[in-house]
Amino acid sequence: MTDRPVKKIFLDPDKEPLLHAAHSPSLLATLEANQVEVAYQCREGFCGACRAKLCRGKIAYNQEPLAFVRDGEILLCCSKPVTDVIIKLV
Repeated sequence: MTDRPVKKIFLDPDKEPLLHAAHSPSLLATLEANQVEVAYQCREGFCGACRAKLCRGKIAYNQEPLAFVRDGEILLCCSKPVTDVIIKLV
């Protein structure tokens, strides 16, 4: 179901998921709030340093990223989960 206010972010299938609240500005903000180290240079989708692999689920961009994003990759700084997601940090 996609209208739940909280989405689950799975980084490891053997661990508890992180919770992404609807008011959180991005996946990057949620990861930082949970003390997950993520490389980034901006929060606007320009550089691509926060690139991650989207293994399952759907995201939406707050704004379309200007950095090149390959199929199956996302930028954490400017995206939010639409569904529960499984991501792999690169």
